[in-house]
Amino acid sequence: MANRANPAGADRSEPRFDLSVVIVNWNTLRELEECLRSVRKAGSRGTEVVVIDNASPDGSAEMVRRKFADVRLIENRENLGFAKAANHGISASHGRYVFLLNPDAEVHPGALAALVHFGDDNADVGIFGPKILNPDGSIQYSCRRFPTLAAGIFRNSFLGRLFANNPYTREYLMADWDHNEPRDVDWVSGAALVARRDLLDDVGPLDERFFMYCEDVDLAYRAKQKGWRVMYFPGATVVHARARSSDQDPNRMIAEFHKSMYRFFKKHYAAESSIVTRMLVPAGLFLRATAFITHNHWNRCKSGVARCLRRRLRPAREARRPKVIKPTDRSRPDEP
Repeated sequence: MANRANPAGADRSEPRFDLSVVIVNWNTLRELEECLRSVRKAGSRGTEVVVIDNASPDGSAEMVRRKFADVRLIENRENLGFAKAANHGISASHGRYVFLLNPDAEVHPGALAALVHFGDDNADVGIFGPKILNPDGSIQYSCRRFPTLAAGIFRNSFLGRLFANNPYTREYLMADWDHNEPRDVDWVSGAALVARRDLLDDVGPLDERFFMYCEDVDLAYRAKQKGWRVMYFPGATVVHARARSSDQDPNRMIAEFHKSMYRFFKKHYAAESSIVTRMLVPAGLFLRATAFITHNHWNRCKSGVARCLRRRLRPAREARRPKVIKPTDRSRPDEP
């Protein structure tokens, strides 16, 4: 690992910054550059930016060094996943608040200052998240209830497609309000999540056993166990393109997501669940992950077959086309 600050004995009694923006990046050079530009435009005094690059092969780290000299860059020699890389950034940062931000997100002007003011006005709120919009301007459901067995059965399943408006999914997504006022929630998305430094000192950093996904749910769950509030705050806005890194290896990310869901269940729910539930949950997660991955492979096979057929049929189609004889220069009547 190169260029990493050593925070080990750092005195945090007087943080140097109000807000530390911590961005974990893997292979999203273009999105990361736009993200950093938006942070710079939205920037306020008392803000630092830390980028942790998980061994991106696309030149992301070099771009940061060349274009954003004021950004602290941590370069990992391998892809450590989100939680572990984010913890490196958290440890190297010096803000009263830590703002975890995805590289495929862009911050609206004034958002950073608004987040700090909200935190200062609500001392018992340990975690809070801004309003997140999709690129088309629609609401991204970034604040949610803790997962339940019913929500797991209906969300991203054939039952969910059959009963798209079922109450279990809507309750989990908190889809029945307009997201225009602050509200206490169970957890907010790690795509744009602010954690108070005191909260992290109290409950600990992200659980590094979660390679990707559910580390934000786990952090909020532990925060609530310690009596901290978790809130959604629409006074700051972020636009999130969603899954630009994970889309590069979708099947692995499907596997990691379901592994993380099981890890969360085992850590927080299993001890109070029935034997039947403890058997059904891993089986259901395995079957759902297998179905998604099989579906992806099937679509890839269909696309490959279609491309092969198009290549084979192209000569026959071209042979059937009538030939057009273009006149030569000597056939022009206006030339001597």
